[in-house]
Amino acid sequence: MMDHQSRVSPGTAAPAEERSCSWLNIWVFLIFALAIKAAFVTICLVVPFCHSTDQPTALQQQFSEWKCDSAVPQGTARGWTCCPNGWRRFQRSCYFLSLDTMNWTESEQNCTGMGSQLVVINSKEEQEFLFNLAKEKVTSIYETKYYIGLSAYKNGQWQWVDQTPYENRATFWKPGEPNLLFAEKCAAIHVKGNTDPNTYSNWNNVLCIASCYRICEQAVKLL
Repeated sequence: MMDHQSRVSPGTAAPAEERSCSWLNIWVFLIFALAIKAAFVTICLVVPFCHSTDQPTALQQQFSEWKCDSAVPQGTARGWTCCPNGWRRFQRSCYFLSLDTMNWTESEQNCTGMGSQLVVINSKEEQEFLFNLAKEKVTSIYETKYYIGLSAYKNGQWQWVDQTPYENRATFWKPGEPNLLFAEKCAAIHVKGNTDPNTYSNWNNVLCIASCYRICEQAVKLL
């Protein structure tokens, strides 16, 4: 005859042994889930900063992707020149042309926030490169303005954002510019559509509160 004391009715609690196994299974599941989550976070953080084995990895982490060129610039002893992905390299600088517009102060702050500055133009070659680059971005016949790192709103004197005196740099103002200096104290490259044949004399002074595109510049990373 079956021992009535050994039966477990539907309303009776499970033995302690079974309860221990259930809690053990829950903890194993939680630990496993946390391990999976940690691995996923690690992959998300690390992978964007990795390159293939023939690319350098010791880059600033302000940008998740970089484009590197193995050509060695003249006068350097390093093997890679790198710019953030989406920036264009010319000589020893990387350039970014924005897709949105801001006033001059906001433009300066935006470039600074990316570890760069509003562009400082030093030569005809750089001016020509930037003008042609701007024309590539212009998709209509309408005029477009790109802020550069030149202004006179702080003390009434034109000065570059890198503090180089205005007189010590090449300038490329449009004929008749700058004018209205009592109000228009910020400089921009002025492109009249993507078929504009002009190359050099295309700077225009504008109101610093005007919404314009911007060109940011930073030095190439040499690795």
